[in-house]
Amino acid sequence: MASDLTAAPTASPDKGGAAPRDHAEQARRDRDERRRKWRSRFYRWDVKGSPYAFVSPFFLFFAAFGLFPLIYTAWNSFYRVELTNLDAREFVGWHNYTRLLQDEFFWNALKNTFTIGLISTVPQLLMALGLAHLLNYKLRGSTFFRVAMLVPYATSVAAATLVFTLMFGTDYGMINWALEHIGFSHHIDWRAGTWSSQIAVSSIVIWRWTGYNTLIYLAAMQAVPPDLYESAALDGASRWQQFRHVTVPMLRPTILFTVVVSTIGATQLFGEPYLFGGTGGEKGGSAHQFQTLGLYLYEQGWTNYHLGRASAIAWAMFLLLLLIAAVNGLLARWLRKSQ
Repeated sequence: MASDLTAAPTASPDKGGAAPRDHAEQARRDRDERRRKWRSRFYRWDVKGSPYAFVSPFFLFFAAFGLFPLIYTAWNSFYRVELTNLDAREFVGWHNYTRLLQDEFFWNALKNTFTIGLISTVPQLLMALGLAHLLNYKLRGSTFFRVAMLVPYATSVAAATLVFTLMFGTDYGMINWALEHIGFSHHIDWRAGTWSSQIAVSSIVIWRWTGYNTLIYLAAMQAVPPDLYESAALDGASRWQQFRHVTVPMLRPTILFTVVVSTIGATQLFGEPYLFGGTGGEKGGSAHQFQTLGLYLYEQGWTNYHLGRASAIAWAMFLLLLLIAAVNGLLARWLRKSQ
């Protein structure tokens, strides 16, 4: 059988025998060429389109949960609409915004947001800078201390606020007990006073975020070239002088970043004062003494059901954050020029 196959006659070229083989060879070459073009074209699509495909989930989620609520809130802010009946709405133009400018509770919430943000951000960042400086030394068990810095950040707002509420209790709190032992004769009603309540709320914020900022500063400190410290030491600079004249100047962009992030967080402060206020916490105390912008938005939208007013407050907060971002940009440009 094999001998029959090998002996099978093949057509001569003049009789067209070679033509089928050339045609098959040409077809194979065409297929290879088409495949090569498709692979080349697919490679170009892959190079150009893969980065967009990888980042597209973020933009899809941002469009669904960030951009759409932003636009919907802006649209609602021009209407008189109640949360209990979203279909019944009346166009009022800029009324919700002009009303805010005449609303004493809005200005009170804005002032409280500013003061709580100030007395929580400044001590928080100063303590974080000092702790980062200490952790930058060679310590035994440094990993344990660095991990411990993140424990307050990992703790939930509800748990932290519950503990601090017990500590700031009027008759049974640990803070009043400690003050009594150092000479204070009467107990402080921390929730009733303006400054006392704002200090109590700020202490919760300080406790939760100091460790987080400490690790940011520590990472920036470890990026400072050691040659600068060696040169400063050769010039006779002490540890404190090295910290003032080497560490702090090198950390200025990082400090600016943490200031801006902390300011944005303070503008959106909600959980700590809400839970500290207990029942009816959205009012921020009986006299609104620690009501922030976030609490005022919640009160207008979810307690009084004025969704249009709440939307206007949300956009006022958004514009405030844009102003903070603009100031950040100007300061960053000034720092770059000064360097």
